[in-house]
Amino acid sequence: MEFLLALSPILWLIVALSVLHMAGWKACLLALVLALAVALGAFDMTGVHAAEAVLQGAALACWPILLVIIAAIFTYNLTMHTKSMDIIKKMLSSVSSDKRVIILLIGWGFGAFLEGMAGFGTAIAIPAGMLVGFGISPFTAAAVCLVANSVPTAFGSIGIPIVTLANITGMDPAMVAAYSVLELAPLTLFVPLVMILAGCGFKALKGVTALCFAASLGFLLPQLAVAMIAGPELADIAGAICSMGVIVLYSRYFPVNDPAYHLELHNDGEAVTARTGVRAWLSFILIFVFLLLTSKFFPFIHDPLAAIRTSVRIYDGPGGTPYTFTWVATPGVLIFLAAFIGGHVQGAKIGEMLQVLKATVVQLRFTIVTILSVIATAEVMGFSNMTETIAAITVAETGAMYPLVAAFIGSVGTFITGSATSSCVLFAKLQTSAAAAIGASESGQIWIAAANATGACAGKMISPQSIAIAVASIGVSGLDGKLLGFACKVYIPFVIVMGLVVYFGLSVLG
Repeated sequence: MEFLLALSPILWLIVALSVLHMAGWKACLLALVLALAVALGAFDMTGVHAAEAVLQGAALACWPILLVIIAAIFTYNLTMHTKSMDIIKKMLSSVSSDKRVIILLIGWGFGAFLEGMAGFGTAIAIPAGMLVGFGISPFTAAAVCLVANSVPTAFGSIGIPIVTLANITGMDPAMVAAYSVLELAPLTLFVPLVMILAGCGFKALKGVTALCFAASLGFLLPQLAVAMIAGPELADIAGAICSMGVIVLYSRYFPVNDPAYHLELHNDGEAVTARTGVRAWLSFILIFVFLLLTSKFFPFIHDPLAAIRTSVRIYDGPGGTPYTFTWVATPGVLIFLAAFIGGHVQGAKIGEMLQVLKATVVQLRFTIVTILSVIATAEVMGFSNMTETIAAITVAETGAMYPLVAAFIGSVGTFITGSATSSCVLFAKLQTSAAAAIGASESGQIWIAAANATGACAGKMISPQSIAIAVASIGVSGLDGKLLGFACKVYIPFVIVMGLVVYFGLSVLG
């Protein structure tokens, strides 16, 4: 009974979104109310601690998650306002006018690039909006970006989920990163194929199957090399850049031109000069440069900026730690800085940019409510031991078969929080404790710990937060339930395959 009560907010979200087709923000608000009722009534949480948990959830939602989401969509909207997106589209459309190639180039390659740079929903928000701008239906754009954003999630925002997991467990980040890439490899190989199936149907695979595998290998091999040699921070970015290069080169030397998938891109035929192209891409270039320069690869920049922070103890109950606001070295601030500089170079006045920012906040008002509610629910469930109860009972019931469900537990953490990093915070120690309990070797314990990050990739697709971002980016409300239904059809085989990979991989490692 305790297990079902702990699980009730999650069960409610599934029913509310997929069966009742309730608006995401309403369903998540009610999930928060339900989580509070269960925490107070069945898990002995005090009213003061419940309020503090909600407040800490709101703080986490605002800084850095909502900050990044608003900054990312503001960047896109500002690029639209200055007409620079027209130039970007023209440059990308010069690669191919085939719908399938565009989906791979933007949804897979560019999306992974954004995930590696910033994470926190940017890899769904910006590519989905761009695909809609190319004339692809809103639902298709959102669906393919949800699928594409699965496997890169473990290395999002300069590798934060893997780094966090390694720090919590005391493991070598490079080994955790390498194992994560290997666990995800079977899915990475097939995600581009799934995207084409989701976006265009089974017949659309004819003529692009080789391109799909080229795009996936172009991502996987550099990602694995960088993860093993340098660690998790730039694994996604290296893979994404190489994959985009493979797609462009393949399309140049083996053109894909099926009239059934032709997009009318309205290319006027005039070549884009290098200067014009750089100016159009400037905001995105600066995002990459700023995030790279402020990463741990440049400690003389990173360390002083990271020291500009404030720690506040919001939740003072059991398990509570001070919450730290990093004021400068955080993706949202850097994305905003890049957007304003890029907008200025592209000719926008400060008043125009502020108007675009205001319109962006209004556009995201329901998304803001949704994410505030989801993160607050996650904090209430975490601090009241509801989340721990879900995981602990799962471990007790599975025993030696636990590796089969290790990735599933990681996916639950991301479903609840919308964040692979948060999932690693919630369950990393549980994963290593379970691995030790079943007699796994040291390498085996790292393998199972990595399963939390890889499982989080599957959970990302069905997270209400991800779905809310997808709906916001395509500008069409009421698709939450339909997108969740689609994402679940992909999530289920994904998490089963991950379970099998983790289970049989452990037999090799011991």
